[in-house]
Amino acid sequence: MKIVILGGGVVGVTTAYQLQRDGHDVEILERNGLTAAGTSWGNAGMIAPGHSFVWSSPKAPMILLKSLFLKDQALRFRLSSDPRLYSWSLLFLRECTSEKARRNTLLKHRLAAYSQRILDEVVTAEGIEYDRSTRGILYFHRSQKALDAGVEHMKLLEGDGQKIEILDRRGVLNVDPALAAAGDDICGAIYCPTDETGDPAKFTRALAAKIVERGGRIRTGVTILGVETAGDAVMRVATDKGAVDADAYVLALGSETPLIARKIGLNLPIYPVKGYSLTIPIGNRPHPPSVASVDEHNLVAISRFGDRIRVTATAEFAGYDTRHKPGDFAFMKRVTESLYPEGGDYDRAEMWAGLRPMTPTNLPLFGRRTYRNLYLNSGHGHIGWTMSHGSARIAADLIAGRTPEIPMDGLLD
Repeated sequence: MKIVILGGGVVGVTTAYQLQRDGHDVEILERNGLTAAGTSWGNAGMIAPGHSFVWSSPKAPMILLKSLFLKDQALRFRLSSDPRLYSWSLLFLRECTSEKARRNTLLKHRLAAYSQRILDEVVTAEGIEYDRSTRGILYFHRSQKALDAGVEHMKLLEGDGQKIEILDRRGVLNVDPALAAAGDDICGAIYCPTDETGDPAKFTRALAAKIVERGGRIRTGVTILGVETAGDAVMRVATDKGAVDADAYVLALGSETPLIARKIGLNLPIYPVKGYSLTIPIGNRPHPPSVASVDEHNLVAISRFGDRIRVTATAEFAGYDTRHKPGDFAFMKRVTESLYPEGGDYDRAEMWAGLRPMTPTNLPLFGRRTYRNLYLNSGHGHIGWTMSHGSARIAADLIAGRTPEIPMDGLLD
């Protein structure tokens, strides 16, 4: 059957790929001039089941409260005139209990680990090049107390099958000697050797090319205006380039998903959380990072994509606002330069801000809502690249009427 996927980010493109593998005729609608031009372009590029902890934790409410008065908080709350920010935030706060955080983290890890396996299958089948590094990720701490707490915290994921190694400072430098300049600022790290990194935009565009080669259609520069329904079915999608009809439709528009859904009476608990990133050319600098890392004290994530470094930080509850200024990046740049002073050409860093589509649980939305031929695959938050591949396979399974390979209890609520 013909299936239209609304959204050409990594989630939309991987969904189209899995549906095409099932024999469907697929068409992607994307408002930007290229696929993976939004959140899929500027994220940290980490495939990180080892970083599956949800943001809606018992510590989050106090961090958000402090952010109203203090700078450089990892989570920031900005007062807004948008009433949906406050209604969504109430749902988020309800998830910030120890019991719910534990449950949601384990569900998120289940999906992330499954998704990494699907990614590996796709890369093996298609031979896609995307600056992949399978050397793991270092989650480092700056004090013994913080490291001990991190190790205790990580036991939840370790008990769910996540492979970890506890490293002292010497062990950290054995994994990545480029961190030597940090001196005694690094006490030790939790190393997840099976986590990995890669350029999500490069991957998405290469996979999109495979879809087109096999007869799929990708229409870029197309703005979706609305969805037309009749009874319990979607009839067509209205765009600024004309109507598009199909047998089934998948909503994979990231932060735009609830805006389109609202037009047909669906109230989805997805809200944008703003993130910031720097892309730094390495140039001729002699000591760039060779292994991805997360500074757990400052919550700055650092990955290497070939001849570039990607740095991400901050989660800002500020609505649909992607504006930014140089001062927004000063802290993350300062942290990165202190860790890798000879790692990159920091004066040529490219600044970017984008929107992560978050749900209160930090878990994506799957399945049908109200209409028999409309399916969801959206709300992946800050590790959409990590969860996209498994989510795409799940979406294809649900459309085919198959039982997904992993238990869906808690993921289809």
